[in-house]
Amino acid sequence: MSDANTRPVYGQQDPLGGSIPDEVESGAPDDVEEPAAVPADPERRSWSRDLRFMLVVLAAIAALFLAFALLIAFSPTGAAISALAVIAAPIATMVAAYYGISLALRQVADARNAAVTAEARARAAEASAHESDAWAAQMESGLRVAVSKLKGAGVSTSDVERAAGTPDEFF
Repeated sequence: MSDANTRPVYGQQDPLGGSIPDEVESGAPDDVEEPAAVPADPERRSWSRDLRFMLVVLAAIAALFLAFALLIAFSPTGAAISALAVIAAPIATMVAAYYGISLALRQVADARNAAVTAEARARAAEASAHESDAWAAQMESGLRVAVSKLKGAGVSTSDVERAAGTPDEFF
């Protein structure tokens, strides 16, 4: 089978990791910046965030455990229980705030990654549309040349025009 009928896709990455050279200019300006690189391993970054949150929660639990141990060791009175509540409430609030902030940061990072991916897809679709338009123009030009040569040779072009699906006034 021949590769003569296939159209190369320019300006995209080779699946094997290389870069396919640009043989045809895509019409995009040269000063357009490439999108920021997406992290190599988002799963690892997510695990890192989860591990940090787990460490914060464990530290908070250890602090509360220490507070309870001190309460039990030094007589559980009403004042001691009130003091424990004063200690426990800010710790629980800080853990909840840290969780809320880390969740918001994760959502922002996910949205940013989705936007970068969508922009890359849009650019690829735009480049593909430009290439398709150029290919269609080449095919139209070739068809016009073929019809003009057939007419010049005195051969009927009605079969070619019908096969091309062109309107009557196209040529």
